[in-house]
Amino acid sequence: MVRRSTLAATAVAVPLLLAGQAAAATKPVCNLTGSSALQERGVLTLSTDNPAFPPWFGGGEKNPPWKVNDPATGKGYESAVAYEVARRIGFARSKVKWIYTPFDKSFAPGDKDFDLFFNQVSYNPARARNVAFSISYYNVTQAVVVKSGTAIARARSIAALKPYRFGAQRGTTSLDAIRTRIQPDQTPRVYPTNVNAVNALKNGQIDGLVVDLPTAYYVTAAQVPNSRIVGQLPAQADPERFGAVAQKGSPLMGCVNKALRQMRRDKTLAKFEQRWLAGASAPFLR
Repeated sequence: MVRRSTLAATAVAVPLLLAGQAAAATKPVCNLTGSSALQERGVLTLSTDNPAFPPWFGGGEKNPPWKVNDPATGKGYESAVAYEVARRIGFARSKVKWIYTPFDKSFAPGDKDFDLFFNQVSYNPARARNVAFSISYYNVTQAVVVKSGTAIARARSIAALKPYRFGAQRGTTSLDAIRTRIQPDQTPRVYPTNVNAVNALKNGQIDGLVVDLPTAYYVTAAQVPNSRIVGQLPAQADPERFGAVAQKGSPLMGCVNKALRQMRRDKTLAKFEQRWLAGASAPFLR
């Protein structure tokens, strides 16, 4: 999981202009505006968690109840991806609306009140038993954030992390990574939101915070003073990937996947990554 952003500051106008030109020249792969599977006929209901953090969302707090960023601005990587997917499945911007869903509710069992959810939700088989996942719109690695000057900040390997106490948001693959890949000596602390986990690091209640790498850059730039990324966990054979989430069995997902494949082929996703996520790198912990 998984936020200014220093990543956004690296962006330049040219990639954004090119992405916009590519989008304008690409015809929709489907037209789902009349689908009976929609929450509201003729409207695409998108959802994310709140607050909506950079670099995934941007543009500031335009409308309540959104905190930090309003996802309807179209700024930030996930907002840009979501609107471009919407366009390619037939929805004008005026026919898209956003609602709030807590992160861990998005993939819980039960009926959904959204058509698509975008909030750094990684695919795994357990989640896929409850909801439908799109193909990847971003492959991700997990990173470890620590406070500068602490003992853990000198760690250069996974083995060197084991004596310390870690924390992460409940229900995230970041928490899974602590338990299965770092396997620390101390039981990790689990928090209901990423804000709580970030505050725990800030207040010295944990030694290390595990989040996805782009989010780690936002944590160090804006949320926890005097913090740094000590490193990222190596990618696995089956890379961790973010996907859009929908109601289990949703007939919308076939068109969403067509749109994402087209966006991968025509380099739109790559241009969005350059615009919003450029510079997201850190040494690997072995």
